[in-house]
Amino acid sequence: MVMILLLYCVALSLSVAFWISNYVSLWMFGNVSDVCSAPRWIAAIIVPIFIAHRGLKKRSLDKSGVLAGLIVGFLLTLGNWTFLAMLLTFFLSSSKATRFRSKQKQRFEDDFKEGGQRNWRQVFCNGGAAAQAACLYLIECGCRETPVDFHADFHGSVLMLAVLGSLAAANADTWASELGTVLAGRGPVLITTLKRVPTGTNGGVSLAGLLASLLGGALVGLACWLTQLAVLGSWTLHGRPPQWPLLTVGLLSGLFGSLLDSLLGATLQYSGVTEEGVVVERPGPGVRHICGRPVIDNHSVNLLMTIATGCVAPVIGYWIWPAGR
Repeated sequence: MVMILLLYCVALSLSVAFWISNYVSLWMFGNVSDVCSAPRWIAAIIVPIFIAHRGLKKRSLDKSGVLAGLIVGFLLTLGNWTFLAMLLTFFLSSSKATRFRSKQKQRFEDDFKEGGQRNWRQVFCNGGAAAQAACLYLIECGCRETPVDFHADFHGSVLMLAVLGSLAAANADTWASELGTVLAGRGPVLITTLKRVPTGTNGGVSLAGLLASLLGGALVGLACWLTQLAVLGSWTLHGRPPQWPLLTVGLLSGLFGSLLDSLLGATLQYSGVTEEGVVVERPGPGVRHICGRPVIDNHSVNLLMTIATGCVAPVIGYWIWPAGR
């Protein structure tokens, strides 16, 4: 406990130092109105540490995952409070989904880990696309909140929806794989052939999994929408396009990302089943091939899926937003 308090004190000191240096540099060389506020700098340091500490305590992250989570959390929190809300929604809900009926998952998961224990590769492959979009948002828009308005702020709107799309897809895929596998009444079907396959097969889809992906994506979209309303307020949003389509973009991004993940998993990722009935991702003695080829692993699938969905989400938003075109 003493170590945690000491760590928070150091983080608070660093965040204040960063804010002061940022303020001084902009006062001397730029526009002081562009400076990030002290609460934002403090939150950008404190909140990722809180997430990392909770993840380590709950075994949702290992030590390498903690370091990666600090980087991703810092970038998202510094750019926009809405990004922070979506990150917390993804982290907390996906962690709960991973621990749901964990004993049941242990029977058919080859690389089962108690609590999930995501490492740095998993953190970057799920949150790296959102962090990159957040970096571009910082460069383009600075540390501030902006409503989605394709006419008044095209680049900011695109980058906002890119972050939403990638995080919604990551959350939807986690919900589909962690909840769909244990809630489905029957085994899944392969997305490419619609033939029934063992539970845990890469590329397997079920009605329960699809519904879970819709809910997982919609939850991130809901967090984004409500935070926009809370932070910006009715006075800022007056005369601007409505922000409720954020919920729709999150829902559709979640479904798109989950289906794309299944398609990539069924074709470019190996799935086989051992004599004990455990699904594995590598060929070997006594392993019966189910589908796919050993081209990429699950981490690469997640990375490609979140990048693709982050690119598609602004297009979805552009076409469904009232007066978007």
